[in-house]
Amino acid sequence: MALLGPAFVAAVAYVDPGNFAANVQAGVTFGPLLLWVVVAANLVAMLVQYLSAKLGSATGESLPQLCRRHYPRPVVIGLWLQAEAVVIMTDLAEVIGGAIALNILFGLPLPVGGAVTAVVSLALLPMRGRGRRRFELLMTLSLTLLLGVFLSQVVAADGVARSVVGLVPHLRGGDSLVMAGSIVGATVMPHVVYLHSALTSEQRHALAAVEDREGQGTETGVEASHRRMLRHVRADVLIALAVAGAVNAALLITAATSLYGKAPAAGDSLNAAYEAYGRLVGPAAAAAFAVALLVSGLAGTSVGAYTGQIVMGGFLRRGVPVLLRRVVTLVPALAVLLSGMSPTEALVLSQVVLSFGIPFVLLPLILFTRDKALMGRWANRPTTTACAVLAAGLVIVLNVWLLAQLVL
Repeated sequence: MALLGPAFVAAVAYVDPGNFAANVQAGVTFGPLLLWVVVAANLVAMLVQYLSAKLGSATGESLPQLCRRHYPRPVVIGLWLQAEAVVIMTDLAEVIGGAIALNILFGLPLPVGGAVTAVVSLALLPMRGRGRRRFELLMTLSLTLLLGVFLSQVVAADGVARSVVGLVPHLRGGDSLVMAGSIVGATVMPHVVYLHSALTSEQRHALAAVEDREGQGTETGVEASHRRMLRHVRADVLIALAVAGAVNAALLITAATSLYGKAPAAGDSLNAAYEAYGRLVGPAAAAAFAVALLVSGLAGTSVGAYTGQIVMGGFLRRGVPVLLRRVVTLVPALAVLLSGMSPTEALVLSQVVLSFGIPFVLLPLILFTRDKALMGRWANRPTTTACAVLAAGLVIVLNVWLLAQLVL
């Protein structure tokens, strides 16, 4: 149990407000049709997060640190700039999601709700030492709460059994393909790939320090503990991403069983979805949806702010005060909320920008984890690399195609 936790922090990003918007829209518009896409995207996420976690635990370095050590300076600067753009767009989505939830629950104006979300997220950030463990526990509790909310709604809904047809891979026209691409784009989040490798590298160093103090730091002892840690990494990723996948599947199934064919406008925005839940399911279901959205936004923006520290520290070996970084990343979100732009449209556009970062994180990740000189006996097997290349290729192609559709 002591080695579980980093994957749960990463998994929070897989149930952020962008996922809320994508899954609700998919359920409202197509019913359970795209449930198989949620499952497939989650399997890809499991593979990507396992590679990221394995990289950190095997090398003791994060993906940004390895990029800095192995790539030329201009490449490192370019990777850092795109990673910062990814973190800012991630924060924008989370802050907007929290602002929408606070507007629904308490009637706060969107800019005020965005500021409150950002301020509260500061209190959730880990500082040093055991603060990271408490942060992992807090994110695990958030994920568990989200799972409980939507599973309870699935259990209470009628016609859930009919949703199993959505597990059969099929589509219904070009619009469903666009929606499938949106689900995948909202699921494979670049910023948590950087973060997960950093969390497991920190975990490895902490474990090594304990073994040295206890006199177990021999070569044989370190080898055995390293193997044990990698087994726990696999278990951590499997459990955490299974929970995140269950949340997304339950979110889509709830929308499909409760709103599909009854409230077509519910897919237009999260506010419309909240109103439709209240009208068709009941005030308790609507309130649970809004609370879950708030938890998602708060937890997600905390993870995003933490990732920003990892990205700058890894690529540049520089750091800025947490408060300053929080203010800088908050400015774009507040600008969008003050501009009068549709929050849901802003969420969609943030996912578009995030899709640009996917190749820049997946390609170095695959190259590093297949490198035997770097990873030793924990380098990818050929089958693992082939699966990773196929998954990365599909995700990249889907996102490029989705971008083209949105532009045209």
